[in-house]
Amino acid sequence: MGLCSSWDGTISYSEFFDAARALSEKWKLSNSACPPWTWICCKKSFWVSSHEVQEQGYLSLENFYCCSISKEGPYHDQSQSFGEEPVDDAALDDPCAPEVHQYDFHIVYSASYRVPVLYFRGYHCDGQPLTVDDIEKGLPANALKTLKELKWTFMTREEHPYLNRPWYTLHACGTSEWMKLMFSDSSSTQHGAVVEQYLVSWLSVVGQVVGLQVPLEMLKSSNLKPPFSSD
Repeated sequence: MGLCSSWDGTISYSEFFDAARALSEKWKLSNSACPPWTWICCKKSFWVSSHEVQEQGYLSLENFYCCSISKEGPYHDQSQSFGEEPVDDAALDDPCAPEVHQYDFHIVYSASYRVPVLYFRGYHCDGQPLTVDDIEKGLPANALKTLKELKWTFMTREEHPYLNRPWYTLHACGTSEWMKLMFSDSSSTQHGAVVEQYLVSWLSVVGQVVGLQVPLEMLKSSNLKPPFSSD
């Protein structure tokens, strides 16, 4: 079945489940040195019908380390990097070195907007939680510009729908609009291909806002370019 011209950029929960599996598999192949995206099973909510999907949950990427951008010193032009392990103790003792932050990322399906939502939290190397200011100070310049200029990227603090604790999140109000735009000129017109690539393409955009980069290899099969790319 071809992609309908009236498609509004949203997906069903069962499609989210399929897209989550595709993202997890592609990430493992392209980012084998990094922590994987894993599926966390949860108690099924009333809005998920039994015929849609057998299990409910969300994608989780945790214990992800990144180096905060330093405004001064020899690290000034160093781009933000992510990995499975923090930098060594010698780097931590260097006052000019970028500070190491630890992040947890969750991709949760929003029943209200029918799109994925990114929830995240971060910590300093001493275990203290990051504030909004801490997060913004650690972002690359292009990510900070995107966060401040685009209406759909504003950061809020909301209760995690499964963990019932406050997490940071990027509001989902404009997600369906730019997802529809992203696939409008794509050669991947088959609906199944769109579902398979949906979360990968979505993360390539929202990831920019929080400094989480998607490897280009994961996007090659889709022939897509994020509509808000700085290139």
